[in-house]
Amino acid sequence: MSIKNIEHQLSIAKKAALNAGHLLLKNKNKLKKELFSSNKDIKLNADILSENLIKEILEKESIFPILAEESGKSSNDMGETFWVVDPLDGTANYARDIPICCISIALIDNLQPTIGVIYDFNNDHLYEGSSVSNAYLNDTQISVSKIANAHEGILITGLPNDTDYSDNALLSMIKDFQDWRKIRMIGSAAMASVYVASGKAEVYKETKTFLWDIAAGAAIVGAAGGKAIITNQNENYQVDVYFSNADLKT
Repeated sequence: MSIKNIEHQLSIAKKAALNAGHLLLKNKNKLKKELFSSNKDIKLNADILSENLIKEILEKESIFPILAEESGKSSNDMGETFWVVDPLDGTANYARDIPICCISIALIDNLQPTIGVIYDFNNDHLYEGSSVSNAYLNDTQISVSKIANAHEGILITGLPNDTDYSDNALLSMIKDFQDWRKIRMIGSAAMASVYVASGKAEVYKETKTFLWDIAAGAAIVGAAGGKAIITNQNENYQVDVYFSNADLKT
């Protein structure tokens, strides 16, 4: 994909994210209506309407198919280049007025996250990055931290819906936590990603999260000078992720 085309697609993603963010913020009381809930998950009217708006803009202004959290694939043949959309990452936070949630839009090209846009609409913070540009927060360049040792750093992680809560699994997690100065679980993989990209934390890692949660973040972390490793993708688009600054010794 040419530099000019990447820049054009980035502008489309930013437009879609901003429009959806304004929708979610302006109509929050109406959009918090629950459509589905379980012991570990929740789905709101907000997820559906935000996704519909994003897809409407992408389909009108771009030629690429879309993989979206709520509606899945827009085409049986996704090809090498396609959008990945999370219309509301941090739905449970949004439902409870915890202001840590966002819109996440990525463009995958040749299996790599090439464009990333994440809109933290509660704070009007638009994060962006691409394979041909630096990473920015509201047009101000951002970069990962320079902290090299875990005992001086912050780890962000999460517990997916199908987390193993057995004693052995939790004990292993706790042992990993002991290496870090601070641990954070914030309920949004996309926001965790941009916290790493902007130097607020050193590592975000999680197993069995979804591609739409982290694809945009991967592009932004890479553009900010960090490392974004995505592995073990399964047929449901679940992945393991490890995003870090470039200096951390592991």
